[in-house]
Amino acid sequence: MTVVEEGASSLAKTFQILDLFTEAEPVWSTAAIIDALDATRSTAYRYIKALHDAGLLASVQNGSYSLGPRIIEMDLNLRLTDPLLLASHGVLEDLVEQIGHSALLCTAYRDSVLCIGEFRAPNSPANRFTRGQRRSLFQGAVSKVILAYLPHYRLKAIYPRQAGDIDEAGLGSTWKEFRTTLGDIKKRGYHVTHGEFNPGVIGVAAPVLSNQRTALGSVGVAWAEHERQDIHLERAIEAVKDAAATISGRLMQEEAGPGAATVAAR
Repeated sequence: MTVVEEGASSLAKTFQILDLFTEAEPVWSTAAIIDALDATRSTAYRYIKALHDAGLLASVQNGSYSLGPRIIEMDLNLRLTDPLLLASHGVLEDLVEQIGHSALLCTAYRDSVLCIGEFRAPNSPANRFTRGQRRSLFQGAVSKVILAYLPHYRLKAIYPRQAGDIDEAGLGSTWKEFRTTLGDIKKRGYHVTHGEFNPGVIGVAAPVLSNQRTALGSVGVAWAEHERQDIHLERAIEAVKDAAATISGRLMQEEAGPGAATVAAR
């Protein structure tokens, strides 16, 4: 292994530690981290110290750690600077006013979809999809509409790894069927799902697009059909499409403006 490869491997191992911390297991002892990392004691201590010194881990008691305050600082910086999130300001609020249910802004992250923004309607359920949570790239309207607009090379890379999940999600049992299904979503310019996460819940989403017509993210709303019979599906579809188009237009305008930074798909 070269020095560069060794350095890259060490960096990857270091950040693997952060993935250990979850809602179910928010605190980890040094000994448990060492066992999970499958590294020597001295190496694991070095990784833990580096994360602690950077503020990414915090010591909560003797020999135990939680996620650190630097992450909160970084999240604030993202909220203030993320081009996709900035372009959505006011749009999700208007969408909630029209539809009467909470709106989400999502983006692709690895082989999943991450919620990066939301605006909640009054009396919205507490357990709904929210900022910072991930979902499968193959389930739900906000995910499938992003998937349909991903670049061809990225879909070619995803399919061999996730063919079983793609088939199970009803997106096609072969590469050809998969491409046909996604092509149908692109032709419509939106996607509607029924009960994919909860029975009786309708989801509607439309893509946020780059100048190259690839997905930067999606805008979506969802509601329980039996609770919200006042929502007309076609009206919801048009409202979601308009919201996504507004965000897309803002991003394209920013990208084309003088000195503007290029907005790249994650």
